Amino acid sequence: MGKIVGITYDLKSDWQGSADDPVDASAELDGNKTIECLKVAFEEAGHQVVLIGGARQLLSRINSGLKVDVVFNISEGFRGRNRESQVPAILDLYNIPFAGADALTLGITLDKVIAKKCFMADGVPTARYFKATLEDNLLELNTIGFPLFVKTLHEGTSKGITGASRVENFQQLKTQVEHINHNYRQPALVEEFIKGTEFTVGVIGNNPPVAMPVVQYAIGGKTTLGNEFYSYQHVAQKLVQHICPAPIDEKLAKRLQTLAVKAYKAVDCRDFGRVDFRVDEAGNPYVLEINPLPNLSPDDVFVLFGSCVNMSYNQIINKILDEALVRLGLSPQREVAYKK
Repeated sequence: MGKIVGITYDLKSDWQGSADDPVDASAELDGNKTIECLKVAFEEAGHQVVLIGGARQLLSRINSGLKVDVVFNISEGFRGRNRESQVPAILDLYNIPFAGADALTLGITLDKVIAKKCFMADGVPTARYFKATLEDNLLELNTIGFPLFVKTLHEGTSKGITGASRVENFQQLKTQVEHINHNYRQPALVEEFIKGTEFTVGVIGNNPPVAMPVVQYAIGGKTTLGNEFYSYQHVAQKLVQHICPAPIDEKLAKRLQTLAVKAYKAVDCRDFGRVDFRVDEAGNPYVLEINPLPNLSPDDVFVLFGSCVNMSYNQIINKILDEALVRLGLSPQREVAYKK
């Protein structure tokens, strides 16, 4: 039986920036195309769709009598470390069932240092790091050595990452920490730079969560990145290629999938998520981060695995919703076949 499915989201077109915002300030927000594709996917499965919007719109709709069976949440919020947690917290407050991670998981994972601490506690390998502001003694903090990689503490979509993010000396480190502190108004996450290759693995489900086929990143056709990495400019100009299935041996693929599920469980992710990896030249994988709100555009990397497992975009989206409905007790277990 079809459900009334509300969709919560934040659009790039709704972003109200200021003159001192960086150029990539709205990078994580969705386009109208993504919302329309989700709507079509749910309607094809027999559901009725209610388009809600972000946290403020959700509160307004609740106060005027919102009637939905479940909410499919992809709201990123606009500002601050807790922005992704706002919609789930409201939904919890009003006892409205929803698909996707809860407020606690979204808060943990948006702050990359807190997520790293969870990974380390559960034995998930992640790059050595320190958190830095210009008020800190960077010489004392850097017990790792160079090269290092400097990025935002609580942003996504490669925000703040430029060709200068990889630093090889103290002056470059200081400059990049200042760049993050000043332009993004947050501490910098400084990590050991992992020379090698880069991958991502989608995870869907709860009991148990299942890793999807591994996707490898390439820049200019090169899969062995070495000292290269992709920046916001690469993302904005669509210069990054995604290869699925990744052209790697089965042992490494299985290792990445196992670690993806382990990372997913470490932060209590649910229904769906995506785990990003860097693998060094010796074949050792490191989890860079987990994203419980991956971009669900048909053009983005999360749904790319569909071509490898005989699933269309609409099937993938409805598989996520079905997993949530089962978890919430709103639907009996419904199988959607795919190859592991």
